[in-house]
Amino acid sequence: MQISDNSVVQFHYTLSDLTNGTPTELESSNGNQPLLYLHGHQQMLPALEQALSGKVVGDKLDITLTPEQAYGERNDGAIQSVQVKHLMGAKKWQPGMTAVIQTEQGQRQVTIVKMGMFKADVDTNHPLAGKTLQFAVEILSVRAATDEELAHGHAHGEGGHNH
Repeated sequence: MQISDNSVVQFHYTLSDLTNGTPTELESSNGNQPLLYLHGHQQMLPALEQALSGKVVGDKLDITLTPEQAYGERNDGAIQSVQVKHLMGAKKWQPGMTAVIQTEQGQRQVTIVKMGMFKADVDTNHPLAGKTLQFAVEILSVRAATDEELAHGHAHGEGGHNH
């Protein structure tokens, strides 16, 4: 079966940063649970999903995404000051750490730039903004989504779902 809209796809991936010309591994699912998603339901980067369309079990591919295809270019003016009490994810903060804040558009990842006693300067760019990314992907399984998965808008793993 080929990957198409309403397919449930399971794959392993390794994500690398190619920005400096030499791949630097950022994360990998190898040795862990593979990624499972419902194709055609905006659950991943559009360019990555498009590259997976038409692929079948056993296919291995390297997909390179420019910043524009991934998380956009960095905006150097994206530094904001927020109250420390709004930072979620740790009890003690240091520059370089990633925090989550609640915005009007939902939760958002930010990077701590500078810490004060009551306020923090945070970079609201996505941590991967401005980076050329490479996904090394191996397709493990492809199947038609169930009616329940389509109704819920996401894939269910082994044993169903927990909601």
